[in-house]
Amino acid sequence: MKILIDFFPILLFFGSYKLYDIYVGTGVLMAATVAQVALIYGIDRKLQAMHKITLALVLLFGTLTLVLHDDRFIKWKPTVLYGAMAIALALAIWVYKKNFLKMLLGSQLELPDPVWKRLNIVWVAYSAFMSLINAYVAAYYSTEAWVNFKLWGYAFPLVFIVGQGFYIARYIKPDEPGKPNPP
Repeated sequence: MKILIDFFPILLFFGSYKLYDIYVGTGVLMAATVAQVALIYGIDRKLQAMHKITLALVLLFGTLTLVLHDDRFIKWKPTVLYGAMAIALALAIWVYKKNFLKMLLGSQLELPDPVWKRLNIVWVAYSAFMSLINAYVAAYYSTEAWVNFKLWGYAFPLVFIVGQGFYIARYIKPDEPGKPNPP
């Protein structure tokens, strides 16, 4: 169900863009992202940093798009988000010698430190790739092409997540019989 919650804003954005225009789509994206974050908070009673950052960027870039009536702002939001993720993860691992992925997900997954390090590096590369590809499409293609890319470009994260799942699956220990599963 959580995966559906994650796609909720982009699907509403896409539909409202197709029915109206980028500005209606942007307003719908902003409202849907607020609703998404509220729903996640209602379910989990907490928000992850990524939800907070995404909400802040959607509201900031969405507001700039609507107030200035300039669609470039909403088109560059993913570039900024992914670029910031790549930089933050890279700085954390190579400068501060911290692994943000392990800090965020370590309570949910028990993986060896070298695996966490490789995952972090792969996330840096993935985030940089996503930032660059969005920047390219936003800069050199029409708004229509960018919106279509945003919808169909979700194949990248899905393939990435599935590939990551296959990679870490070999390191996950099966539950012991009679031992309760963690919540």
